[in-house]
Amino acid sequence: MIIIHKVDNFLGELFPRYKSSGYDQDILKEELTQYYTYKVFRPIVDITDGYVTINIDTQRIENEVEEYKAVVRLCEQGQYSKAKPRLQSLIKQNPSNSEYHRILGQIFSDEGDQEQSIDNLIDALRWNPKNTNALTMMGNIMKRHKNDISTAIMYFNQVILLNPDDYIGYNNLGANQLESGKIEEAKQLFEKAYSIKPDYPNTLIALAMISEMKGEQLPAFQNALNALKNCAAKDGVYKQAYNLTLRCAKSIIESGVGLTIFNTMLHQVEYEADKKIEIVVDDTIKTIAKMELAENYNRENHVIRYKPSYPAKEHLMMHELMHIKFVIDARKEESNKVFASTELQKADFIAARDSWAKKMIRSGMTEESVNRVLGDIFAGLNLQVYNAPIDLFIEDFLFNTFPDLRPFQFLSIFNIVKEGIEATTMKNIVDIMPKDILQNSKIYNLVGALQFKDLYGIDFIKEFNPDPFELKTAQRMYNEYLDYKDDRSPAEEYELIENWAKDLKLDNNFILIDEIDHFNKKSSVENILKTIEDDPYDLKGNQKSKLRDQKNFIESQKDIGFNSAVMFFMVDALQFFKEMPLSGIKKIAIEIAMLGTQGIRPDAESYKLTNIPNKVFSGYHLLAYYYVSWALTDTVMLKELNLPFSAEYEMAKGMAKGE
Repeated sequence: MIIIHKVDNFLGELFPRYKSSGYDQDILKEELTQYYTYKVFRPIVDITDGYVTINIDTQRIENEVEEYKAVVRLCEQGQYSKAKPRLQSLIKQNPSNSEYHRILGQIFSDEGDQEQSIDNLIDALRWNPKNTNALTMMGNIMKRHKNDISTAIMYFNQVILLNPDDYIGYNNLGANQLESGKIEEAKQLFEKAYSIKPDYPNTLIALAMISEMKGEQLPAFQNALNALKNCAAKDGVYKQAYNLTLRCAKSIIESGVGLTIFNTMLHQVEYEADKKIEIVVDDTIKTIAKMELAENYNRENHVIRYKPSYPAKEHLMMHELMHIKFVIDARKEESNKVFASTELQKADFIAARDSWAKKMIRSGMTEESVNRVLGDIFAGLNLQVYNAPIDLFIEDFLFNTFPDLRPFQFLSIFNIVKEGIEATTMKNIVDIMPKDILQNSKIYNLVGALQFKDLYGIDFIKEFNPDPFELKTAQRMYNEYLDYKDDRSPAEEYELIENWAKDLKLDNNFILIDEIDHFNKKSSVENILKTIEDDPYDLKGNQKSKLRDQKNFIESQKDIGFNSAVMFFMVDALQFFKEMPLSGIKKIAIEIAMLGTQGIRPDAESYKLTNIPNKVFSGYHLLAYYYVSWALTDTVMLKELNLPFSAEYEMAKGMAKGE
């Protein structure tokens, strides 16, 4: 490429140094040479007969740049034997390119030939004394291979002189001072590097090490954790950060500070609940810690039980305390729900796995043992369904509200995720567990692992060996949680419980009941649930008052005869259920049955159902839905209801078909 300019005053407008020099042509030549230089490729500038000609060898530039890129790719792949001769050829063609010498020096250093590396790096600096990459490499070689700290510092200082914002230069100087035992001097240099680039993991791990040396375990933990979050597992500093984070967490846990944090929050939650929370040591519980709401056990006080031997028990105690707080917050909004399951739902769950049960019986298990195992699986899966979404909100709250608790939380969730990996990938479990149960359990565990990755930077996802569906589903569920996270209102976690359960086809295993509508405040929730489990439809109850009320109701219906209001309500029910799967209809039938444990007064108003939100029922309206739901799903059970509405139902069916 040839560029030609006329040498006149206008040229001075384009090149201001030429103008300010009084139109000195030597200055013009220097300014043009500098402007048109591309990396190390300098143009040929000639001024003759009032014109300046700039000759740029673009073909040579293009050829060398492409060859240079090819050499760099080979080096990145570790193919030094192929890269070296091509790089030496480039140097022969253009010895003035400092980077060619620097990269060749890097190759020799990686191959272990430090003397040859130094020779090439010196050549790089002779051609360009401002090559900070070459200066940094020279400093590292002097430090690591020559043990010449003073010379290393000289090179690193030169880097900083050339670029005051070179955080790597400050970091290298800090490392040299640290190795020399000058801790405070090193700390100042690392803090300077941190001020320039606060997410550089090498600086963070150095600050963590200094804090640990000084006995400052919490800052050491936090910096090591930040280093962990800002590097990949393949990076050299990752393992160091990983081990230091674990080491600091264990040290802090042994200090006993966790109970102080817990007790402070305990008093706050007791004040909000207006109820004492008893803390009980209990080695018999199946989990590390558990909470018991006073209302569920007909007690005056809430209870948190825990096993004292667990090293990070304070986190799980705090976690259970947050469960109580979430219930209190939801009750203030009159939006709390109770998670319940019946023996009927459990029986349906077991029946749906009949082929698996038969396989286990053929393998030598008794039918009783198989049913017991399936019952335990049902209970365990329901625990995951209920807890997984709530736990995400709780752990996010703990992480952001109690930074001093993070070492406890880190070690505790670390162990929980590891246990989840083991429970869903161990061969003896995978071989025997029903496939759908294993998949759903893995998805819930993956959701927790995704949060642990976000909070603490450790990625355990691959260790679950998830298939594409499991990973995609877990990520979608976690993203849904993120949509709720920052502006969550009390009780919104129940929406995620239902949404995720529907996605995984687990919504028939439980029911969420509006606490304020379905439970008498003076009643024990536990006793009510036991009644429901013993008699899911409240058909065998022998309370005299209920029998008397039922008898009076039936007699009154005989006097009324055909009930047109019920018939029209049944038409409404048939239309509502028209496109709904039978499983959904049955779920509504069960919910009304549960509501029926307290009696349904035909003349009452304002009944509500969780599974039919935004709809208010009168007593007759609810009885119509009750009758139709069982008529569509279980005619045997329909007869047991003993509701005198068969004529109304037949008429309603005809009217619904006509429409």
